[in-house]
Amino acid sequence: MSQSLVISVDAMGGDHGPPVTAPAVARAATSMGPHVRFLLHGDEARLKAELARLPTLAARCEVRHADRVIAMDEKPAQALRRGKGTSMWNAVEAVKTGEATAAVSAGNTGALMAISKLILRMSADLDRPPLVVGWPSVRGVTTFLDVGANVDCDAERLVEFAILGEAYHRAAHGVARPTIGLLNVGSEEMKGHGEVREAHRILREGRLDMNYHGFVEGDDLTRGVVDVIVTDGFTGNVALKTAEGAARFIKDELRAALTSGVMASAGAFLAQGALRRLSERLNPPPAAPLLGLNGIVVKCHGGASERDFALALRVAADLAQSDFAAEIERNMGKLPAAMAESHPAPGDGAST
Repeated sequence: MSQSLVISVDAMGGDHGPPVTAPAVARAATSMGPHVRFLLHGDEARLKAELARLPTLAARCEVRHADRVIAMDEKPAQALRRGKGTSMWNAVEAVKTGEATAAVSAGNTGALMAISKLILRMSADLDRPPLVVGWPSVRGVTTFLDVGANVDCDAERLVEFAILGEAYHRAAHGVARPTIGLLNVGSEEMKGHGEVREAHRILREGRLDMNYHGFVEGDDLTRGVVDVIVTDGFTGNVALKTAEGAARFIKDELRAALTSGVMASAGAFLAQGALRRLSERLNPPPAAPLLGLNGIVVKCHGGASERDFALALRVAADLAQSDFAAEIERNMGKLPAAMAESHPAPGDGAST
């Protein structure tokens, strides 16, 4: 691909800022062609000091000074009031003006969602963008959404997430017809609350041309039963944080066991390659794109390492070079008819 691709970076976001984001950009750039360039938003003096240590990156970057940073604990409403001119705001605005194709930030999640929605607006008739992650499974990766952006979701919102998740999985993983599942407390038809059962009925009966599997349970997340699993943001965030905590516990326990004695340490030395790969598989998903915006915005977790942030940049570049945004528009156009079919007017088709 010879056409230039520009990624806009909130270089001040997250727990670490430029000491992580600048080297992460350099790391990502080595796996991307020379057509990919970067706009770094943040404290100019700090960013240029970091770039001085990365001479091969400097030629592919432009630094845009931002005086202020949105704090990690700042409320979204406050971030909207005072956000203009911050590194996060400017990073997203570059997508709006067409200077960049995608934006990446490890900053405040609520603020990033609010600012992105305000600046870029939602595509089609969507209300709020869901956050999506790639969940490691025995089959590779399962797309999981929403993981925290929309706490309360009705049936129509869950169906929208299914449309978004399908388009994202196809773009990110090259699966022609991803299978879709709704997360529930059981696989039986009568299980779950009213909204999830109604979403299940619409996906099953509405003519959305989706490869809908049905209900899935919590243990199916890692079994790879389906390609895409849909839930509300409350449940998704609890599941994600629980998995992250379990992964940390396993790694800590494994580290303690492998350093408990001379023989254990010798075994750990011999198996260090396999243990490193296991540790990487247990790491939390580094990138969570906000889906449904008129533009690409990728959220990286606040404590992101250099490797994590580089992977988020890679996801942003892959999405920027895909057709998933246009596909979402096409599929969302089918939703009103599918909703109407699943909710026939009183008396329609009834015999008297």
